[in-house]
Amino acid sequence: MYILRSSIIFLTFFLLLINSVFAEEKKEMAEPIVITSKTLINDSKTKTATFEGNVVAKRGEVTLYANKMIVYYEDEQKGGNIKMIEAIGDVRLVKADRVITSHKATYLPEPEERVIFTGEPRATEGKNLVTGEKITYFVKDDRSLVEKSKVYLKEKKAGK
Repeated sequence: MYILRSSIIFLTFFLLLINSVFAEEKKEMAEPIVITSKTLINDSKTKTATFEGNVVAKRGEVTLYANKMIVYYEDEQKGGNIKMIEAIGDVRLVKADRVITSHKATYLPEPEERVIFTGEPRATEGKNLVTGEKITYFVKDDRSLVEKSKVYLKEKKAGK
């Protein structure tokens, strides 16, 4: 009985250890965010990188466009990870046939990877349109939350 109990405890510990190792590998293997722009100003004191002019941020199937993006990042001692990205002016997120536009967007990687759109946000998918005060797009879940929403559905007529 003691051997069986010890084996179960060891197996449980081993499975938890393996799970945490694979979770770390998955986190490290996440696709990078690639940002291009006309200009880049990096400020080591404020831990910001400011991109201006035709800014495009791409990660996998999701592309974010803006006039200006400010990336806030951690110290190198803390890993140098992105804390937040602000996109300002003519903001547009594109994923397949879905497009979300607004005046401003904020990308937050934690706790849930999401992009918050404010300033007359609009989301279109095909011919359908959703507007609201604020649209939050949850990247990993591929879902949106619209506050104070108004929906315009453009249905196809029969036979067309």
